[in-house]
Amino acid sequence: MHDHEIFHLSEFDRRKFLQISGLVTSIGLLSSLAETSASAALPSAKLPGFSAFAKSVRVFKSDKYYLVESDGIPAHQMMIGIKSWQQQVPTVQPYSGTNAWSIPITPVIAANPMSAKDHFLRGAIALAVNGVPIFNALNNRGDDAFLAGELDNWGGHCGRADDYHYHVAPTHLQSVVGTKVPIAYALDGFPIYGEKEPDGKKVVELDSFNGHFDSKKNYHYHATKTYPYINGGFKGEVKEINGQVAPQALTKAFRPAGEPLRGAVITGLDRISADTFNLTYSLNGVDGHVKFTASLSQVSMEFTDTTGSTHTEVYARK
Repeated sequence: MHDHEIFHLSEFDRRKFLQISGLVTSIGLLSSLAETSASAALPSAKLPGFSAFAKSVRVFKSDKYYLVESDGIPAHQMMIGIKSWQQQVPTVQPYSGTNAWSIPITPVIAANPMSAKDHFLRGAIALAVNGVPIFNALNNRGDDAFLAGELDNWGGHCGRADDYHYHVAPTHLQSVVGTKVPIAYALDGFPIYGEKEPDGKKVVELDSFNGHFDSKKNYHYHATKTYPYINGGFKGEVKEINGQVAPQALTKAFRPAGEPLRGAVITGLDRISADTFNLTYSLNGVDGHVKFTASLSQVSMEFTDTTGSTHTEVYARK
C-alpha cells in the first residue's frame, strides 16, 4: 500500500501569507492575485528553476522560508507505464496559502546528517521546480518504488490522497530549465541538479546522500539513474516528526485507499478539459477506464471495468 498521507506541521507564523492566498481555491486564481495590493503581505521571490513554470507555480519569501504554491499537477503526461497500480488517480492539491511548500532560505549543514534508508518513509523530501513533490525513493514498505514497477514514465505516481508525486529525480525537467539551474530543492534547502554539474561537467565523487560541495564550498545534490536517484537523505538540518520532514504541506485523502489491481498496466491518460481526465488501463488484454473530474471541493469518478460495467462515485473534499 502506498501510505502517503501527509500531515501539516507548521512551525512558523504564516498569518500574513494567509491574508493573500488562504482563500485561493485553485491554481487558476494565482495569476489574478498577482497584482492585488494584498499580495504585498509577503514579497514574491525568485528561486532558480521555478521561473520556468511561473504560469502554474508561485514563490514567496518569509523570514525563514521560500513558500512555493502549486496545484501539484505537472504539464507533462502522467501515469502511463505503471505496472503496480492501486487505482489512484492524479487530482489537484491545495498547495497554497498556509499549505504552501516550505524551503529554508538559508540551509545549514547538519551536525548529524540523516539517511533516507531508515527515515522519511512518509511524506515528501524534496520539491521539483514544477511544483510537484518528490518522495523518498523507498516506499513506505522500504522497497524501491521504481524497481517495484510503481512509477510512470516520468518517475511519479499517486498516493492515498490521489496526490501525484515523484519517487525518483524528474530529470526530464532539464529539457525545460537546462543544466545551469536546479530541477528540484530538497526540503533542507539545498538544490538538486540534474545528471551534470551546472557548468556541464561530469558529476564525480557524490556522497551517500547523492551530494557534494562545489569549488566554492557550497553543497548541492544531484540526480542519478540508480538509487538513491535524488537526495538520499539530508546533509542539511531538518526536523523529522512521525517519519517525515516538518514543516510539510498537507494532503488529505477524500476516499478510501484503493486496492491493487493485479496485472493492470496504465496505458493512457487523456486530458479532456482543464480538470477532467480519462485514465486507460489494460488488464488481460482488455481496456478499462477511470474518467474523473476534480476540483479542490469535489471529485467525480466514473469507473468502467474490463467487462464494460460502469459505476460512478462522487466525493466532497473537506
